[in-house]
Amino acid sequence: MNTADSQLQTNSPAAVRPGAGSSFTRMKRTNWMWAYAMIAPTLVGLAVFYIWPMIQTVYYSFTKWGAFGKHKWIGLENYKNLMQDSNMLIALKNTVIYTVLAVPASIALSIFVAVLLNQKIKGLSIYRTLYFLPVVTMTAAVAMVWRWLFNSDYGLINYLLKLLSIDGPRWISDPDVALYSVIIVAVWSSIGYNMVIFLAGLQGIPKMYYEAAELDGAGPVRQFFTITLPLLTPSIFFVSITSLIGAFQVFDLIFMMVGNSALEQTQTVAYLFYKNAFLTGDGGYAAAIAVVLLILILLVTVVQIRLQRKWVHYE
Repeated sequence: MNTADSQLQTNSPAAVRPGAGSSFTRMKRTNWMWAYAMIAPTLVGLAVFYIWPMIQTVYYSFTKWGAFGKHKWIGLENYKNLMQDSNMLIALKNTVIYTVLAVPASIALSIFVAVLLNQKIKGLSIYRTLYFLPVVTMTAAVAMVWRWLFNSDYGLINYLLKLLSIDGPRWISDPDVALYSVIIVAVWSSIGYNMVIFLAGLQGIPKMYYEAAELDGAGPVRQFFTITLPLLTPSIFFVSITSLIGAFQVFDLIFMMVGNSALEQTQTVAYLFYKNAFLTGDGGYAAAIAVVLLILILLVTVVQIRLQRKWVHYE
């Protein structure tokens, strides 16, 4: 061994401090233990209130429920009946229509409002608060207010239309119109939440991009499409995922707003689950509906994550 190698070994940490490697390992193990201890309550909550119920739901989807919660294993019978159920086809169609119309409209209007409220105008905080109020209002209260507004006999909307000599439709009792009335309310009530996310994204865009664009002669419209929109795509991606998941699970607005005469033709997958689970008492069939809904949401989310590589631009 030459002199340089012996000097290197003498000056190494292990040579200077015997047992330093084991001390580092113990410290690392202690850090990991504390880390798991800190997240243990969340992990236990997820396991008890989310993961275990999900496993139970999958199991119950292969069973037939009787009186007092008794159930027996019937295999794929629930799923076979589900494929032949006309109500399931109606619910899937309504859910898709609701999702396709409500989500893009909500995102587009939220971006528009966020851009407007990102400007320096008087009373800015008041406008932001007004737009955010529907978010902190209970869905039941929102639904009841809009149900009164949409009432075909004494509602405010049809009253104003009557002043213009226009015969308003039966907004929530006509099966051909009720779903679109719910979509209007859903878009209106979701703008505030999405607006806050888009505002955060807008305020994170460096001002130097706009200054450079102004020097090149780009106007506000061109700046929006060449700077704002591309750099806002991460926020749009997040909002699109959460909005699609929420749209597939829509239940409360339809349950609270739509009249009985239009409810069967306006039902969604989530409402069909509720009807079978709590009205007819067929828990196994309802569990199968929930599993199908879960699979649909997972598939749509996976497709979104795969496609985001092509249109989401990270700075």
